[in-house]
Amino acid sequence: MAFPGQVLDNPLSGERFIFSQTTADTGGELLAVEFVVAPDGHVPGGHVHPVQEERFEVVSGRMRFKKGRKTILAGPGDTLVVPPGTYHRFANAGDGPAVIRVEVRPALKMEQLWETTVALAEEGRTFRSGLPRPLELALFMREFEHEVQAPFAPGAVRAATAPLAWLATRRGLTRRYRAPGNQHQTRKPAPTRPGEGRASAARPSTPRKR
Repeated sequence: MAFPGQVLDNPLSGERFIFSQTTADTGGELLAVEFVVAPDGHVPGGHVHPVQEERFEVVSGRMRFKKGRKTILAGPGDTLVVPPGTYHRFANAGDGPAVIRVEVRPALKMEQLWETTVALAEEGRTFRSGLPRPLELALFMREFEHEVQAPFAPGAVRAATAPLAWLATRRGLTRRYRAPGNQHQTRKPAPTRPGEGRASAARPSTPRKR
């Protein structure tokens, strides 16, 4: 179970997660996390949240978002709201770390999703991009089907990956989802990068479109 101040580092995607408000804090209504994104950092793959709204506020640095067919450059104080069912992805667009405050409504199992993503990267079970390898991805998409889906034809993707999920189950890869908690180590935040655990006083504005 996540706790306020918990830090997760994805060694491949260049994302650091700092939990501000957890599912337990808000009764499941909201999950609030601060991302510190390295200069070459990015979300491992474009995706859709079928029932969740995701809100991004840039605290420092520059970010490039893909929202539907639009590419949006955002700087400090800019916000971007991604409604449920909308394709999106993001990456650092600057030369230094970027800090963004992220809110997900409702929380569902996003805590476990991020914890699992980091654990898979730490265990070498992903590609260099941070995207899980096929057997792990099939289980991941099945476990978190309410939190994340493929951007196109999710039903067809589920059907196509069902045999992989069956094979992964036969190989015992479902243990991580049955076990209480999460297998990877967590730690208290150490403010070694700009903006960690810090609230922004910047007022939201409309992000620039390109």
